[in-house]
Amino acid sequence: MDERTAEAAVPERYRYAVVPHIMVDDAAAAVDFYRRAFGAREDFRLDAPGGGVLHAEITIGRSTLMLGDASVKEAEAGSFTAPAFLGGGTSVTLHVFVPDVDALAVRAEAEGAEILQPPTDMFHGDRTVILRDPSGHLWVFLTHLEDVSEDELRRRLAAADL
Repeated sequence: MDERTAEAAVPERYRYAVVPHIMVDDAAAAVDFYRRAFGAREDFRLDAPGGGVLHAEITIGRSTLMLGDASVKEAEAGSFTAPAFLGGGTSVTLHVFVPDVDALAVRAEAEGAEILQPPTDMFHGDRTVILRDPSGHLWVFLTHLEDVSEDELRRRLAAADL
């Protein structure tokens, strides 16, 4: 298989990104929350034979996210664990660029997200909001404001009150 054939075999939305796959305790409710709070579109859902969601895919902006219900069996085996099983912690933060971070923050908070950092213009040239969704996952939504050179980025970082 040559390189062009291999690339053509991979769906467009997966070609140039690492696709996050998160686990939650109630994937159907999470998909509904992401639709209401983040404007997500559900692209695919495969329900598990015994109930719940085995695998779902949503799009937020131009970003694809995979998710599914975590099972106690998988969590106890150390794989496919939801934040609640870890005591509410997570080691991953999901970053998504959106056209209007302020509007998204208002909508997300109204739907039950916890705002950890309100929309703020940041030294790196993006306006960002940091939030925790009801499933316990951390999100950074960004609206790009300006391109910043590496030298300017370093200068701003040194002057930032972080």
